[in-house]
Amino acid sequence: MATAGDRYERELKYLLAGDEKTVKTMIKTCDEAEKRAYSSIADNPFVVIRAAGSFGVDLVALRWDFSFPIEVKSSSDELLRFSKNPRLTEQADKIIEDCKRSSLIPIYAFRLKGYRGDPWRIFSLPLDCVLRGRMGIMQRTIPQIEVNSNGNYMMRWENGMKLSKFIDYMGMMAE
Repeated sequence: MATAGDRYERELKYLLAGDEKTVKTMIKTCDEAEKRAYSSIADNPFVVIRAAGSFGVDLVALRWDFSFPIEVKSSSDELLRFSKNPRLTEQADKIIEDCKRSSLIPIYAFRLKGYRGDPWRIFSLPLDCVLRGRMGIMQRTIPQIEVNSNGNYMMRWENGMKLSKFIDYMGMMAE
């Protein structure tokens, strides 16, 4: 039996791959701009690979112009605190180190359960370096995961970039 996390990983995988059935299901409760953006992914889809490993990432999205690792999180709460599970912080720190060495932007996708409209928000992990090329542009565009006064990571769903906007933005950059 698949876990809820697996379900959302697959949903995001199929959305980024431009799977027609998944896109049609997603856009049922979206506004017109969100529908247009999601529908446009079919023109520039990603190859999305599900990755395995407790300290790795969930997905790797590959396309001629962008490639990035994605960690998928879901919750019915709009605030996800990494401090509730020390493994989340360890994982984020490892992803940061790997991405810094490779000059890749580390993406976190946060799905709010039960939300009508675009339930996905995109974040990047804070890096203490400036990425090169298109990765640098994405680094300046995608909202970063917050770090509180104790140094713990937090994702506030409302502060993330809508997945539909992210798809739209990547489509514009591809042209």
